[in-house]
Amino acid sequence: MIILENIVISSASLQDLNSLRKLEDVCFPVDHWPLIDLISVLVFPGTIRLKAEYEDNFVGFIAGDVRKRQNEGWITTLGVFPQYRKYGIARLLLTTCEKQMNVPQIKLSVRKSNTEALNLYFQNGYLQKDIWKKYYIDGEDAIVLEKIVDFK
Repeated sequence: MIILENIVISSASLQDLNSLRKLEDVCFPVDHWPLIDLISVLVFPGTIRLKAEYEDNFVGFIAGDVRKRQNEGWITTLGVFPQYRKYGIARLLLTTCEKQMNVPQIKLSVRKSNTEALNLYFQNGYLQKDIWKKYYIDGEDAIVLEKIVDFK
């Protein structure tokens, strides 16, 4: 059994590229990011990039794009290897990223069919704001979600 207190959340770097590639392939088999996008998310300034590790194993990743001019952020990707799901790791990555983004409004998009992810986001205060028709490579719609962050 995995205990959430044993999960280490830390900044990801280019050294995590191979682990991130594997995670993308497993979590997003139809539309995983190309290599250049994975490199970019690990090195581009202003991006929050966090990894979750359990017993020194890379088990999850999240990236957040802070857009200071718009005073908002976008969660660009969030994934946890299937064998590590249902332990609260995705929620821990999400809440840690939200805090580090330090913006009042956070948005993201998710496949309409990804009910597990939608439930996670709804349980964490996200609300549906839009639908992007045929957004994904296979023609599936994206649900656009938004959260207003309370800075109290």
